[in-house]
Amino acid sequence: MDPQNLTHISKFLLLGLSENPELQPLLFGIFLSMYLLTVLGNLLFILAVSSDPHLHTPMYFFLSNLSLADIGFTSATIPKMLMNIHTHHRIISYVNCLIQLSFFSFFGCMDNLLLTVMANDRFVAVCQPLHYPVIMNLHLCGLFVLVSFFLSLLNSQLHCLMVSQIAFCTDVEIPHFFCDPSQLFNLTCSETTIKNILVYFIGAIFGGVPVSAILFSYTRIVFSVLRVPSSGGKYKAFSTCGSHLSVVCLFYGTAIVVYLSSAVSPAPRRGATATVMYSVVTPMLNPFIYSLRNRDIKGALQRLLSRQAYSCL
Repeated sequence: MDPQNLTHISKFLLLGLSENPELQPLLFGIFLSMYLLTVLGNLLFILAVSSDPHLHTPMYFFLSNLSLADIGFTSATIPKMLMNIHTHHRIISYVNCLIQLSFFSFFGCMDNLLLTVMANDRFVAVCQPLHYPVIMNLHLCGLFVLVSFFLSLLNSQLHCLMVSQIAFCTDVEIPHFFCDPSQLFNLTCSETTIKNILVYFIGAIFGGVPVSAILFSYTRIVFSVLRVPSSGGKYKAFSTCGSHLSVVCLFYGTAIVVYLSSAVSPAPRRGATATVMYSVVTPMLNPFIYSLRNRDIKGALQRLLSRQAYSCL
């Protein structure tokens, strides 16, 4: 196939998770339900935190920002997928593909960095509880979120810049439900050695460094907790990290599967299920994981809902 100049490529064909017509209504129903649950769950979590002064702490501040990032993360891909299934029109323009890629990379990186910041927050809370209010002050928390925002923006623009330099072949079918960067690189007809090195380098910086920081934080937490004499104290210390650790394992576990599968084999749709797990299922489950055994959040939600019910009377 002859490579085309990028300016001559105006659209891509998104093949989706399945081309079976009989499965399309089922996929539409499942993903619409998951998307609505994600948006409503995360918005409700944000409202509960913002409405209760007792929850205006660093941990819930980071969780609220994580909920915002999760809404953006799913909104970058799922609405377009639902529209494609509903209209039976799977075309996405080149410009919209770059926009979708940019938002997906931005919010995905934002999730990544916020989880890292939250691991540091848990490390300070467990290992230095007496100094926690001083160390994790409002200015530092705001700085953490601001730095995460600008680093995510940088990551997003780097991905967009790399894709914009690709010379695509005449076959511009993307075997995915969105403009996945790894799938776009598989469509190139130009030399990709340098681009692959750059992709792995960016992955090591924006993926490897946060994972290493999380592992370091939890290693220190484990050693600190093991020195606690009472079993009750150990349980209380570990319980403060359980929800965050569950989300970290779910998010990074599936993301690593996608990253390795795309690197090992460019087979169509490989890793698509894992992509759904970390880009759709994890954002949907996050508010429930953090609220399931959290009395503060449950109490805030009850007070919020009761106020709303009283105001409607």
